[in-house]
Order: sequence, then structure tokens, then C-alpha cells
Amino acid sequence: MSSTPGDELVDVIDDDGRVIDVVPRREMRNRRLRHRCTYILVFDKLGRLFIHLRTANKDVYPSFWDVCVGGVLTAGESFDESARRECHEEIGIDVTPEPLFLFRYSDDRTIVDGMVYRVVHDGPFALQPEEVACGEFVPLTDIAERTKQVPFCPDGWQVLQEYLNRVGDHQLDERA
Repeated sequence: MSSTPGDELVDVIDDDGRVIDVVPRREMRNRRLRHRCTYILVFDKLGRLFIHLRTANKDVYPSFWDVCVGGVLTAGESFDESARRECHEEIGIDVTPEPLFLFRYSDDRTIVDGMVYRVVHDGPFALQPEEVACGEFVPLTDIAERTKQVPFCPDGWQVLQEYLNRVGDHQLDERA
């Protein structure tokens, strides 16, 4: 594995999800190339969602809150492998996340084909200090209000909206 995240090799994919190139992560970010990511929604047994503050040194959405654990797949890595790795690296748990649905997202910073997963785990968590500044479980009904007060990763927010639309349990209010 590379010494810094920017040097990690990442698969660049086309609109159909086929690998068309392998580049360092830094190049993928600088050129805004389509790539793969995992998004893991971590719930506790009470149904609260684990949210976390990303560190200031993240290459996209630094110092934003996020509703998902997860990240960029390394070259040749499967979605399932990445989901297990990200849970272990970011919050220190060894689990097999439940795959839920494919997810596409793009904005002026990134273009992503992702897979969304769910995990139920009450912790404790060992937060990775390079990526996760702090985190907490929050009732789903409180998250929309928080998004009006502090910045949240827009891709994670859309993942949560899609998840809630699919399960039909709750619908969060749109951001003001």
C-alpha cells in the first residue's frame, strides 16, 4: 500500500462502471475522474445513526460531518472488500456490512459510482485519527436540523435520503 492517500492507486471507470484506467488518487481528485466508493450507514440497536466529523486534511469535504463511513476503492478492490476495510480502518470494527443498493453521485468536486451498505453495531469504536475527528450516534429525526447548522458531506446526505426513501421508515426534511 502507498505511503500517503494521494499516492494510492484508484480505478477510473466509465459510465458503465468498466475500468478504463488506474491512476493515483491525487490525479483522480485533481482531474475529477469517475471512481468507485463505498458508503456504510452504521446504526446502533436503538436505530440511531453514527455520524462523524471528517478531519481537516481530507482530500474532499474536509471538516464536514458525514452520515456514512466509507471511502474510495483501491485499484482492483471489490465493493465488499472496501466496505469491510473501511469499517475496520475508520471505526475499528470487523464486520461484514449488508449491501443495500448502488448509488451514483456527482458535483463540482467528485463523480462517484458507489455501493451503500448497512451495519448495526453499538461500538465501542476506535476512530482513525487521520480521517475521523469525532463521532456520535444521533436519532434520525435530529440529523436534518444539524445539516442546517454545520456542513455535511452532500453525497452522504443523498445516500441517507435514498436509504430512507427505500425503507420508508422516516423522511428527513430537506435542508433549508
